[in-house]
Amino acid sequence: MRLTSTLYARRVGAVVATDKKVAGGNNKAHASTDHQKIAKLDRENEVAPPPKVAPSVGKAIQTARMEKELSQKDLAQKVNEKPSVIQDYESSRAIPNPQILGKLERVLGVKLRGSNIGEKLGGPKKS
Repeated sequence: MRLTSTLYARRVGAVVATDKKVAGGNNKAHASTDHQKIAKLDRENEVAPPPKVAPSVGKAIQTARMEKELSQKDLAQKVNEKPSVIQDYESSRAIPNPQILGKLERVLGVKLRGSNIGEKLGGPKKS
C-alpha cells in the first residue's frame, strides 16, 4: 500500500501542519447560473430519438400472424427472437432492425419494408 507524504510523515512522528480551507469548493455565487447554462446546452444539443416502426408495419405483422394462426410467442420462436420483440414491433414501439424485419417477412410471407407494406410476397421465381 502506498502512503501519501502526509500519512508517512505522521507515522514517522514528524509534525504535520494542517490548514482547513475556509471556502474551498463552496462557490455558491455562480452555482445556479452554471446549472442553467448546462441545462440550456443540453436542450440545444438534444439528438432526435431514433425512428420507430411505422404503424402500418405493426398492423401488417399482426394481421399476417393472425392469418397464420400464430401467437406472438410462436412467431418469436420461428424468428429466434423474444416475444417482447414481436410485441414491440406490433405496437410500433420498436426501432426497425432490417435483420428482424427480413426474418419476419420470410416467416409471415408478407412485405414489411419499402413500399407496398402488407402485400403478400411472391413465391420462388420460375425461369
